[in-house]
Order: sequence, then structure tokens, then C-alpha cells
Amino acid sequence: MAYKILILGASYGALLGTKLLMAGHNVTLVCRSSTADLINAEGTELRLKLKGETEHRAIFSNDLPGHLDAIPPQDVALEGYDMVVLGMAEPQYAAPEIRALLGRIALAGLPCLSLMNMPPLPYLRRIPALATAALEDSFTDASVWTGFKPGAVTLCSPDPQAFRLPNEKSNVLVVGLPTNFKAARFETEAHNTILTTLAHDIDAVRLDGQDVPVKLRVYDSLFVPFAKWAMLLTGNYRCVQAQSVQSIRDAVHGDLEESAAIYAQVDRVVTALGAADGDAVPFEKYSRAAEGLLKPSSVARAIDGGVRDIERVDMLVQSIADGLGLSDPNFDMIVAAVSARIEANRRANAA
Repeated sequence: MAYKILILGASYGALLGTKLLMAGHNVTLVCRSSTADLINAEGTELRLKLKGETEHRAIFSNDLPGHLDAIPPQDVALEGYDMVVLGMAEPQYAAPEIRALLGRIALAGLPCLSLMNMPPLPYLRRIPALATAALEDSFTDASVWTGFKPGAVTLCSPDPQAFRLPNEKSNVLVVGLPTNFKAARFETEAHNTILTTLAHDIDAVRLDGQDVPVKLRVYDSLFVPFAKWAMLLTGNYRCVQAQSVQSIRDAVHGDLEESAAIYAQVDRVVTALGAADGDAVPFEKYSRAAEGLLKPSSVARAIDGGVRDIERVDMLVQSIADGLGLSDPNFDMIVAAVSARIEANRRANAA
């Protein structure tokens, strides 16, 4: 059976979208009108290395068994869709046209799989220790999540790294780190049937007889997607410096002892919420992977480019840690550094 999947976001969301198209499912990308026109005219291109290969392969949506189209948010009709993928960065959901679409999605009761680093508030409400926690200040606009039933929202750790090239069209995406998406289950089996079927079908795809990287894995634990938090605070957010940015490799390996301490403290926070030992990724595995991450994180590049709002997982973890009695001065320094750069951007934009 071919499912019909609505993906909000045509950048990072196009990575999972391409994997779904390869598995024979149908995908609609929600994006700006200009990008939608380009995708509808030319399709998308994903550049991905297969295991053991040194060159990227170009995978074109027009050559795949699933059907792809793209549409601006105000034109979306929700009838016929089986699942929604939230593939935009958290601040983008505050835009009026996206906010309106989210409201309609919530009213329709469609299952939502989030690819955000920042977990949607309804997902956090599925965790007993956070069900009544005051976390709204970490969000650009927490009110956009009003109306969503927690059980219909799940989280997928966006571990694979993909990026657009500045000299290419916006329908081209390059995979830099072809790791797996790690999703927690929904609360209802009907929704889980869709999720596990998608995972199975993606797993079965072959290209010229070869396995294709970037799988969708489904876990019983709600905390597996939170394994990314330690990576984000140890590497991604520490790319942000007072006047510049640095690579993830330098952020992690510039002071490996401090990095290990930050990583361990985030793990303690997640464990205090209810995670098991097997839900985490060992620091040694992450630090080895970080050796090859030679660019600043996307959040650091965005701040360096002058944006006024970013996903604040650093603030979220700080807030949760404070509420659990696990405050950490390193968390405070990370949040302060990021907040100072954002505030400077806001002042510059207001001038």
C-alpha cells in the first residue's frame, strides 16, 4: 500500500521525502511558492554516497516510483493524507501561514512525525516528568502547538546531516552524514502501523542491487530521539563563539575533557526523565564522528548569517535540568553565548 505523506519543509524534509519516494510512497512538500514551482517543474535531486563509494550519487525524484509534488502552505488540502512530517526548523512554525496550517492539522487529528531537533510541546507532554513543566519560554511561539493531542505527535531524531549548496538550485540536497532517523512510537497502533510500514519499505530499497543509507528506525522508548541533545549541546551550540563560529570538530575536540563532561551531564538529565542506558549514544562514538564534522553547525551558520530566531534546544535542556535539580554552569555558558549573539542580531536588524 502506498501512503500519502505531507512534509512541511522542502530542505531537510526532502531527505526523508526522497527515501519515501524510493520506497514507492507519495510525498507532498510544503514550501515557498517559488520553491514549489521549481520542484513541480524539475523534481528534486538528492546526492548521497553508498557504502564504500567515494563519490555522491544523484538520485532524482522523477526517476523514483513514488509521486512527488510541492505546494505552498496556504494551498494545502489535508484530505487523503496519512501522515504529516514536521521538517522545518522550530521558529518557522510561527509564520502566519504555517501556524494556520498547523491548526488545521491538529484539528484533523493526523499523526505527526517531527524531524525537529526541538521536540514539539505535545511530544514533551507524553513524558510524565515534563507533563506540567514550564517549558514554553524555550519556544519561539509555544501557542502554535495548541490543539495537538500528545499521542498523535512523535519525535524522530534528525541524525543524518544534509545541506543545500550555495551555488545550486533549492531543489538540490547533499547528504553529508548518512546516519539513520530514529523515531519513537506513537501512542496508537493505527499510527504505528503507518510508521513501521514506512520504516520497513525504506529498509527494503536497493539501488543497483546495493543497500541505500539513511534508514528510518522505530523504537519503543520515548527517549531515543533525546540522544541528540547531548550532541547538540556538546558540539552544535558550542560552535557559536562571541564574534565568530567554529566547526563541530573544533567545538568538541578543542577541549575534549570539557566536552565529555557536558555530554555526560546532558545524559544525566535525560536519564532523570526516564531514559534507559541503552537509549544514549556513547560519547566516544560521537567524538569519533565529530572528527569528520569540519563545518560549523547549521545553527551557528544561521546565527553568523544574522538570523533573529533559532531552535533553542540549549535553553530547553537548561530549563529541564534546572527543574530536575541538575543545573550545570556549562549549560548556562552555552545559553548565554547563543543568546548574546541572537540579541546582537536583533539589535542590528532593528537599527
